[in-house]
Amino acid sequence: MEKVDPVIEISWKHALHEEFNKDYFRELKLFLLEEKKKYRIFPAGSLIFNAFNHTPFDAVKVVLLGQDPYHGAGQAHGLCFSVPHGIQKPPSLVNILKELKSDLGLEEPSHGNLTKWADQGVLLLNATLTVRENQAGSHQNHGWETFTDAAIKNLSEQREGLIFMLWGNYAIAKKSLIDTSRHFILTSVHPSPLSAHRGFLGCRHFSQVNNLLRQRGVDEIDWRLS
Repeated sequence: MEKVDPVIEISWKHALHEEFNKDYFRELKLFLLEEKKKYRIFPAGSLIFNAFNHTPFDAVKVVLLGQDPYHGAGQAHGLCFSVPHGIQKPPSLVNILKELKSDLGLEEPSHGNLTKWADQGVLLLNATLTVRENQAGSHQNHGWETFTDAAIKNLSEQREGLIFMLWGNYAIAKKSLIDTSRHFILTSVHPSPLSAHRGFLGCRHFSQVNNLLRQRGVDEIDWRLS
C-alpha cells in the first residue's frame, strides 16, 4: 500500500512519524476515502490537522481536549470548541466564553474563533479529527483516537510542565496518558449546557493556567479574542 504522507506541521510530523505508517492509520485513510464518496465530511481536508499546524510540538504550553468536530456546515475548522468567524457560537462555546468573562473580566467577543489561542501555544485537540455532516460521533472508533492518544503520550513523555485542561468525562479519561509528575491537569465537567452549571462555570481554569505559566517563568496566554 502507498505510504501515507499527511500535510502536517514538521515538528509534529517528526514526533508522530511512526503512526502514519501503522496499519490502523492506513485503514483510517481508506475509511475516510470511502466516507467522502457517500457523505459530506467535516472539516475540509486541509483543516483536519489544523490544531497541529497552528501549535507546533515545541510551542505547546496548554492542551485543551475535545471529543469530535462540530458536525454542522461551516462550523468545524480543526480546532476543538472553535468556529470560524461569521459562524454562530455553539452552546458549549458560549459557556466557555461566559466563564472566560467571569474569570478574567474579558468582554465576550462577537465571534467564536479560537485561533489566537492556538497560535500562542494552546493545542486545541479533538480526540476524533473528522465527522460526517449532521452525525455527531460518526467517525469515532475508526483510528483517530489511537492517533491523538499518541500525540498526547508524546507530549507527556517529551515535554515538561504542560497544562492539560480536561473538561467532561471523556476528556478526563485521558489522564491515564499523562505523566502527572511532569505535568499539570485541570479537570471540570463539560461546558455543555447540560452540565456547565455543575462546576464548569466558576472553575476559573483560564486564570489558573496563567498562574501556573507565570510560576514557571513562561509567557502567559492572552485569552482576549476581541
